[in-house]
Amino acid sequence: MTLGLSDAVAVLAAQPFSRLLGTRVTRFDTEGVVLELDIADQHRQQAGLVHGGVYAYLVDNAAAFAAGTAIGPRLVSTNTSLTLVNGVREGTLRAHAVVQHAERGQAVCMVTVSAVAPDGTETVCALGQGTAVATGGR
Repeated sequence: MTLGLSDAVAVLAAQPFSRLLGTRVTRFDTEGVVLELDIADQHRQQAGLVHGGVYAYLVDNAAAFAAGTAIGPRLVSTNTSLTLVNGVREGTLRAHAVVQHAERGQAVCMVTVSAVAPDGTETVCALGQGTAVATGGR
Protein backbone atom coordinates (compact mmCIF):
# COMPACT_ATOMS: atom_id res chain seq x y z
CA MET A 1 0.00 0.00 0.00
CA THR A 2 1.44 3.37 -1.01
CA LEU A 3 0.83 6.26 1.34
CA GLY A 4 0.17 9.72 -0.02
CA LEU A 5 -0.15 13.32 1.06
CA SER A 6 -3.71 12.87 2.31
CA ASP A 7 -2.52 10.06 4.60
CA ALA A 8 0.26 12.27 5.96
CA VAL A 9 -2.21 15.12 6.53
CA ALA A 10 -4.41 12.75 8.55
CA VAL A 11 -1.48 11.52 10.65
CA LEU A 12 -0.34 15.08 11.39
CA ALA A 13 -3.89 16.09 12.30
CA ALA A 14 -3.97 13.24 14.82
CA GLN A 15 -0.95 14.71 16.67
CA PRO A 16 -2.22 17.13 19.36
CA PHE A 17 1.18 18.84 19.70
CA SER A 18 1.41 19.45 15.95
CA ARG A 19 -2.09 20.95 15.99
CA LEU A 20 -1.07 23.17 18.93
CA LEU A 21 1.91 24.51 16.99
CA GLY A 22 -0.09 24.96 13.77
CA THR A 23 2.03 22.61 11.66
CA ARG A 24 0.98 21.48 8.20
CA VAL A 25 2.42 18.91 5.80
CA THR A 26 2.74 20.19 2.24
CA ARG A 27 4.74 17.39 0.64
CA PHE A 28 4.95 13.67 1.28
CA ASP A 29 6.60 11.40 -1.27
CA THR A 30 9.74 9.37 -1.79
CA GLU A 31 11.60 12.50 -2.91
CA GLY A 32 11.04 14.21 0.44
CA VAL A 33 8.70 15.53 3.07
CA VAL A 34 7.94 19.16 3.89
CA LEU A 35 6.39 20.40 7.12
CA GLU A 36 5.55 24.08 7.51
CA LEU A 37 4.71 26.30 10.46
CA ASP A 38 3.82 30.00 10.41
CA ILE A 39 5.86 31.74 13.10
CA ALA A 40 3.68 33.27 15.82
CA ASP A 41 4.39 34.71 19.25
CA GLN A 42 3.97 31.34 20.98
CA HIS A 43 6.92 29.99 18.97
CA ARG A 44 9.36 32.64 20.25
CA GLN A 45 11.68 32.75 23.25
CA GLN A 46 12.18 35.83 25.48
CA ALA A 47 14.42 37.68 22.97
CA GLY A 48 11.84 37.27 20.19
CA LEU A 49 13.66 34.56 18.23
CA VAL A 50 12.05 31.22 17.40
CA HIS A 51 12.67 28.88 20.33
CA GLY A 52 15.16 26.06 19.73
CA GLY A 53 12.53 23.56 20.82
CA VAL A 54 10.44 24.47 17.77
CA TYR A 55 13.35 23.60 15.50
CA ALA A 56 13.94 20.34 17.40
CA TYR A 57 10.27 19.41 16.98
CA LEU A 58 10.38 20.17 13.25
CA VAL A 59 13.53 18.11 12.71
CA ASP A 60 12.18 15.17 14.69
CA ASN A 61 8.74 15.16 13.09
CA ALA A 62 9.90 15.85 9.52
CA ALA A 63 12.48 13.06 9.80
CA ALA A 64 9.85 10.67 11.14
CA PHE A 65 7.48 11.48 8.27
CA ALA A 66 10.27 11.02 5.73
CA ALA A 67 11.25 7.72 7.35
CA GLY A 68 7.64 6.62 6.90
CA THR A 69 8.03 6.86 3.14
CA ALA A 70 10.80 4.24 3.33
CA ILE A 71 9.94 1.93 6.23
CA GLY A 72 6.18 2.33 6.60
CA PRO A 73 3.94 4.37 8.89
CA ARG A 74 4.39 2.37 12.08
CA LEU A 75 7.64 3.70 13.45
CA VAL A 76 9.23 5.48 16.34
CA SER A 77 11.98 8.10 16.37
CA THR A 78 15.14 6.85 18.05
CA ASN A 79 17.56 9.73 17.58
CA THR A 80 17.48 13.40 16.63
CA SER A 81 20.34 15.85 16.29
CA LEU A 82 20.07 19.56 15.66
CA THR A 83 22.43 22.39 14.77
CA LEU A 84 21.06 25.94 14.86
CA VAL A 85 22.69 28.17 12.26
CA ASN A 86 20.54 31.34 12.12
CA GLY A 87 17.99 32.96 14.40
CA VAL A 88 14.72 34.13 12.94
CA ARG A 89 11.74 36.10 14.24
CA GLU A 90 9.08 35.93 11.54
CA GLY A 91 7.93 34.20 8.39
CA THR A 92 7.17 30.55 7.77
CA LEU A 93 9.43 27.74 8.93
CA ARG A 94 9.82 25.04 6.30
CA ALA A 95 11.39 21.71 7.26
CA HIS A 96 12.46 19.61 4.29
CA ALA A 97 13.45 16.03 5.10
CA VAL A 98 14.91 13.35 2.85
CA VAL A 99 15.82 9.75 3.53
CA GLN A 100 19.58 9.24 3.30
CA HIS A 101 19.67 5.55 4.14
CA ALA A 102 17.06 2.90 4.85
CA GLU A 103 17.40 -0.82 5.46
CA ARG A 104 16.31 -3.51 7.90
CA GLY A 105 13.47 -1.38 9.26
CA GLN A 106 15.59 1.65 10.06
CA ALA A 107 15.79 4.98 8.23
CA VAL A 108 18.21 7.88 8.65
CA CYS A 109 16.96 11.23 7.37
CA MET A 110 18.53 14.65 6.88
CA VAL A 111 16.47 17.78 7.54
CA THR A 112 16.95 21.41 6.56
CA VAL A 113 14.79 24.00 8.31
CA SER A 114 14.49 27.32 6.51
CA ALA A 115 12.59 30.50 7.26
CA VAL A 116 10.62 31.78 4.29
CA ALA A 117 10.03 35.55 4.34
CA PRO A 118 6.90 37.12 2.82
CA ASP A 119 8.95 38.05 -0.28
CA GLY A 120 9.96 34.37 -0.74
CA THR A 121 13.53 34.76 0.48
CA GLU A 122 14.72 31.65 2.33
CA THR A 123 17.22 31.60 5.18
CA VAL A 124 18.53 28.29 6.50
CA CYS A 125 17.94 28.28 10.27
CA ALA A 126 18.71 24.74 11.36
CA LEU A 127 20.16 21.48 10.09
CA GLY A 128 19.38 18.14 11.60
CA GLN A 129 19.29 14.41 11.34
CA GLY A 130 16.73 11.95 12.57
CA THR A 131 16.62 8.18 12.83
CA ALA A 132 13.50 6.05 13.09
CA VAL A 133 12.82 2.33 13.35
CA ALA A 134 9.79 0.39 12.21
CA THR A 135 7.59 -1.01 14.96
CA GLY A 136 5.80 -3.53 12.72
CA GLY A 137 3.05 -3.59 10.13
CA ARG A 138 2.34 -1.19 7.31
